Amino acid sequence: MSKRASSRGKKINPHFWVFCEGETEEAYVAFLRSYYRIPIEIVTRVVGNRITKKYINHYKEARNTHPKDRDFLMYDADVPDTLEKLKEIDKAILIASNPCIELWFLLHYKNITTPISGKECIHELCNRNRNRYAKGVLDEMLKSNLIENQNTACKRAKTFVNFKNPSSNMYVFIEEIEKAKKQ
Repeated sequence: MSKRASSRGKKINPHFWVFCEGETEEAYVAFLRSYYRIPIEIVTRVVGNRITKKYINHYKEARNTHPKDRDFLMYDADVPDTLEKLKEIDKAILIASNPCIELWFLLHYKNITTPISGKECIHELCNRNRNRYAKGVLDEMLKSNLIENQNTACKRAKTFVNFKNPSSNMYVFIEEIEKAKKQ
């Protein structure tokens, strides 16, 4: 792997590599990248649910990397077989929402304590956002709410049991970004 060289006396910030499965995850990570202004590389839908450690290493092989770089896998946790496969990839932090990433968005509006389907998450998100929600598109009202209520959503998500319905450990990714931004 090619390495990023650090200038003498300069600190290298970590580069976040986010491998995700869909358009919504891609749109959300791109939004976070522009909001926080930190280096995040989004790799999406390239292999879908067939992602492996070997694929990640091969993908990063031709790119500049640094030992401080972090790998993240951002997937929906509603497919048990895929979830188990993702858990086996070491050195990558698994960020999973069950049933889908829209649950994470919904946590910015209200607390969810009972199992919910992806369809119900989207319906509820439309009601809360007072707008028609489309996968892969974050409108200005939703973006505003995702920033304003981020701490509330993190607190709510921390009460969940990972990978059960409902759950989201997206707060781990948010905390890593916040930490990188402060450094």
